[in-house]
Amino acid sequence: QVQLVESGGGLVQPGGSLRLSCAASGMIFSIYGMGWYRQAPGKQRELVAGISSGGSTNYADSVKGRFTISRDNAKNTVYLQMNSLKPEDTAVYYCNAVNPFNVPFWGQGTQVTVSS
Repeated sequence: QVQLVESGGGLVQPGGSLRLSCAASGMIFSIYGMGWYRQAPGKQRELVAGISSGGSTNYADSVKGRFTISRDNAKNTVYLQMNSLKPEDTAVYYCNAVNPFNVPFWGQGTQVTVSS
């Protein structure tokens, strides 16, 4: 079965950087669209960034120019490089995979806290 395991979250000061990783298994990784979502306390889960099987990317306006999503098909891993972090980036970040039939799969989430 599809498994997505996130890592790389933690506590960082405003202006700092983190890189999240999501290791996938049980799937043909290269044909899946991948994405990162986040959910802050009391808010709905929102799309942060996505990358298609072909490598096209899209970002939420709030993270454009600061976050970069990438994928390594040889390692079955998707990354989210987060720079210039702000307190409002604090949330649980979830890895998402969508197969060619638009069936979604989710990781368990990793906490990112931006605070001084």
